[in-house]
Amino acid sequence: MVHIPEGDIIRPPGVPGEPVRGAARLVPPGASRVSGGPILSSEEEVLSPPVRNSPSMIESEEVAWDADGIPVRGTLTRPAGEGPHPGVVLVAGSGPTDRDWCSPLIPGTTCSGRLLADALAREGFMTLRYDKRPSGPHIAENAARLAGRISMQGHLDELAGAVETLLADGAMDAPRLYALTNSEGAIHALNYQLAAQSPGGWRFAGLVLTGVPGRSIGQVARSQILAQVRDLPNGETLMRHYDAAIAAFDAGEPIHVDPVLPEGMRMMLGGLAAPVNLPFARELWSANPAALLARVKEPVLVVIGKKDIQVDWQVDGGALESAVGGAGNVEFAYPADADHVLKHEDRPRDDLDGPSAVASYNSEGRVLDPGALTVITSWLGDHARRDVPVDTSGRGA
Repeated sequence: MVHIPEGDIIRPPGVPGEPVRGAARLVPPGASRVSGGPILSSEEEVLSPPVRNSPSMIESEEVAWDADGIPVRGTLTRPAGEGPHPGVVLVAGSGPTDRDWCSPLIPGTTCSGRLLADALAREGFMTLRYDKRPSGPHIAENAARLAGRISMQGHLDELAGAVETLLADGAMDAPRLYALTNSEGAIHALNYQLAAQSPGGWRFAGLVLTGVPGRSIGQVARSQILAQVRDLPNGETLMRHYDAAIAAFDAGEPIHVDPVLPEGMRMMLGGLAAPVNLPFARELWSANPAALLARVKEPVLVVIGKKDIQVDWQVDGGALESAVGGAGNVEFAYPADADHVLKHEDRPRDDLDGPSAVASYNSEGRVLDPGALTVITSWLGDHARRDVPVDTSGRGA
């Protein structure tokens, strides 16, 4: 476990500004699956970093693949040049959050997924971001087809299709494939990474998990609700009703939604138990990202902003740190002014309340937090240099 000091830019080992040299891992001849780490060469080679591109040099195209008979649609963004390029699959957060990390529940279109994809393309990375099937412009038709069929496995299938689509592009450098997630998206990427450890699986060479909870989703939800009602005169009564409903949900019993609860709590509880959202709601409620993270062996960067009002950088970050113990493959960064979706937040943390903070995530004029963006792009750039395949043909990279 490594902490990244606030404001530091991660650099490769050696003298700053010089290329990374050397290699560390042997890949058997003919191997078709790479789990990350440099490929061992008989000769030491200079590894070139990704090439920085201007916005005018970046190209995007629409792509699609099938998951259980329903199209999954995405955007592939390609930097200039023939490649091979390192690649990043972006995995969105919860609910109807789409490929750009926009949501019909949150006003605005200045969404972090698209901003991150463009920023990574400028740094020389191919990116693929996609609409989960119950999100994006086809949400209505897909929701009807997915009623009662949404599951963790379905999310894994969507992500596996994204990986296959990106790897199939001739400009993509397969050993340098990474994931960049937000919030719930971390659970799906971690599930994918662990499932891909079976023979034939293609694992990410590294993962960047942003706004990732360190507790079960049920525990995080309770803490968010408690923060909203604790100061109300009947706050304790509301939490008792809420806890009773969740206990029934956990036991697989019908939920009684007490009319005394605020509308938002009633809607959330009703959504949990709605047949259309099962079995996924129950699977998600008990999912524990910290336990999943502890099983991953590839390099991981965890980024939680100190102004994230949905995930607590001390509570959740602490749980994640405890889960990995002294594992050297996981690094942690806590940017001082980043919110849950990595936007820069000027307001003091104590002045942020849940509804107003969330409502402004995608407002016009919001920008990615420079500290968070630097940590992410530097970490990915560092690993892309380390993981680049070595050309021993004498023709150069």
